[in-house]
Amino acid sequence: FFFVIISQARFQRTMKLLLAATLAASAAAFAPSGLNAKSSSLSMAFESELGVQDPLGFFDPLGLLDDADQERFDRLRYVELKHGRICQLAFLGQIVTRYGVHLPGDID
Repeated sequence: FFFVIISQARFQRTMKLLLAATLAASAAAFAPSGLNAKSSSLSMAFESELGVQDPLGFFDPLGLLDDADQERFDRLRYVELKHGRICQLAFLGQIVTRYGVHLPGDID
């Protein structure tokens, strides 16, 4: 009986320590970093476009718009929206098919 009480107390202390460590780690994840953002070479005319957000600013990791004009930017944005909508429809089709709704006829 005495051994059970000691092990329960040790278990509770361990769990409290684990909880405190988890809370400290999650709080550290949201703490501001000491690194200052450096200026990048992507300072372009697209910095004022819709979707540009801090702390990244204009995000073009592949460099698709390094030497692009506004027409190319608009075309890539249009294509991205189109592909996103097609993916949403494909996902919805997957869900509907899994639910059991099938079109009539055989697939040959």
